[in-house]
Amino acid sequence: MATITELSQLDLKQTYSYADYLTWQLNEAVELVKGKIMVMSPAPNVNHQTISMALSGELFNYFKHKPCRAFAAPFDVRLYDRNKSTLTSQAIDTVVQPDLCVVCNLELLDKQGCNGAPDWVIEILSKGNSKREIQVKFQLYQENGVQEYWLVYPEVEAIHQFVLDDQGRYQLKYMYAEDDLAVPSLFPDLAINLTELFENCVDG
Repeated sequence: MATITELSQLDLKQTYSYADYLTWQLNEAVELVKGKIMVMSPAPNVNHQTISMALSGELFNYFKHKPCRAFAAPFDVRLYDRNKSTLTSQAIDTVVQPDLCVVCNLELLDKQGCNGAPDWVIEILSKGNSKREIQVKFQLYQENGVQEYWLVYPEVEAIHQFVLDDQGRYQLKYMYAEDDLAVPSLFPDLAINLTELFENCVDG
């Protein structure tokens, strides 16, 4: 079988598994959502990277001496029905790369990434991927039991915080903006200053 090095060698209408994904040697970054290939946006822009680095620093310092661990993309997260036991790579059909995530059950971690739902996921929106983050990934993270999900909006310097309720549905807990302190529900002693988070973003 020929080595897959170009996206054009794949059938975007076909369903693939994580086992397939592991064999690809693509230049493009892709994710799998229920077996379907989703091509990620081109290299993130300056503001996306500025915010990602700022958040990474906050999370690194906060979790440095705590049992949970924070990760930044590229970092594979394999998702599957939370009511099922761990599945083989051939049986897993969803693998995503959140901008940032926090994992508290360290047994989920292996050399390939996270095998199951992180506790907290942060996605930084851009014009190229907003629909995917808001609709597709929102449903995906909800279905798979990601306890807390943040959507960061660089253009309006805001964060929307979603938390799973007792029925496993996301509820909008807070919309942070301006000089707010964004506080994760899972880690109430962590406060992220939005003024500092967005202060180095560039206009235009």
